[in-house]
Amino acid sequence: MGSKDIIQYIAESAEIYVAPDGKKYPVISLKAVTSITQTKGGLAREVEITALKQGITPWRYLRNTGTIGLDGQIKLLQSTVAVVGAGGLGGTIIELLARQGIGHIIIIDNDRFAEQNLNRQLMSTEKNLGDYKATVAAKRVKDINSAVTATTFLEKLTKENAHRLLKDAKVVADGLDNLPSRFAVEEACRDLRIPFVHGTIAGFSGQLTTIFPEDAGLSCIYGSSDSLPEQGIEVKLGNPSATPAMIAAWQVQEIVKIITGIGKPLRNHLLMLDAMEGIADNIELSRY
Repeated sequence: MGSKDIIQYIAESAEIYVAPDGKKYPVISLKAVTSITQTKGGLAREVEITALKQGITPWRYLRNTGTIGLDGQIKLLQSTVAVVGAGGLGGTIIELLARQGIGHIIIIDNDRFAEQNLNRQLMSTEKNLGDYKATVAAKRVKDINSAVTATTFLEKLTKENAHRLLKDAKVVADGLDNLPSRFAVEEACRDLRIPFVHGTIAGFSGQLTTIFPEDAGLSCIYGSSDSLPEQGIEVKLGNPSATPAMIAAWQVQEIVKIITGIGKPLRNHLLMLDAMEGIADNIELSRY
């Protein structure tokens, strides 16, 4: 079906939403998008993008567009984000990206769910113990948003495969649990000229920063990559349920800012959140 036919079908399927302030917004329902996709051909994502370009908002994104606008939502739908790790941080990041309407999510994780994941990992349930985290996450993405494509790699990211796994991403999100892998991701992102949104958690605290290829990065926080411990203080302090959600939410906001160009990413600054004391510190990073 031609683009003119799709535009006409979208226009005929549009409804009017009247906001509490009386302002009217043209919207299109999930049912209508699905009908166009199934009976007229094409991908749901492309139908949604076409609708947005005509000033018609898919209902599911109505509460997004007040913040990022129609153009911002189009940019999200046209973007690819890679999430390395689908556990505590990564699982929540994936969930929020799907709801936000990121068009393509690459999920990289070779681990399976275990009982000790149940306290904090959003995708983990008693019924899917033993299942691959990436496979479960991809199914969850499809259940949330049929317009989003999820690509899974059941591999552990290493220096050797990082470029291959990350090359199609516009932004890379850190859902990892160890420093050597984080440094491997950062190095690949620098080579590929991709922004990297780093996050880490321990106990009631967490921290994050956004690293562009030319920015000061992980070495400013953790020192040289030559003598890194496999894991940090989180082994002792543990990871209670709310901490990964707290940091993952900030990471997703960083991703949205990078893609839409709205707001100021945390470049060369480390945001440290301490939920126990109820404080936040923003520390400037500089190269040695």
